[in-house]
Amino acid sequence: MTKDFSRPPNPHRLYRNRSTGVWCGVCAGLADYFNMDVVLVRILWVLSFFIAGPFTFIAYIIACFALPVRGQKPANIPPEEDSFWRGVERRPEVTFSNLRYQFRDLEDRLADLERTVTSKEWKLRRQFRDLET
Repeated sequence: MTKDFSRPPNPHRLYRNRSTGVWCGVCAGLADYFNMDVVLVRILWVLSFFIAGPFTFIAYIIACFALPVRGQKPANIPPEEDSFWRGVERRPEVTFSNLRYQFRDLEDRLADLERTVTSKEWKLRRQFRDLET
C-alpha cells in the first residue's frame, strides 16, 4: 500500500466541487465542507441574495477564483477519521484535549507495563518458566 505524501494529511478542506456543482461548484464545496445537503446550501444562498443583495453574488464570484478545485475525493475514508478531521477544523482545542488525554493514558499504561516487567516478581516468574522448559 503506497501512501500519497504529497497531499495534506487532512482530507477535510474547503474546495469547489465541480463534479456535483452547477456553475462553479462553490455551493457543492460548501455542502461537502459542512456535511450538508447541496440543495439546502443553494436555497440558503438564494435567500442570502435577497437579504444581502449583490454582496452575496460578489462573494460567490470571489469564491470561484479563490477556492481551489477539488480533484478526486479521497477514497474510502473511514467515518471515524472523517469525523476526527471535521472536529480538528471546527474545534481544535477539544481535539487537542482529547489527544492529550489519549497520550496520557498511553503513558500511564506504558509506565505500568514497565513497572511490571522490571519488577523482581517478573524475573522470578521468568526463571520458573525457564526451569519448566
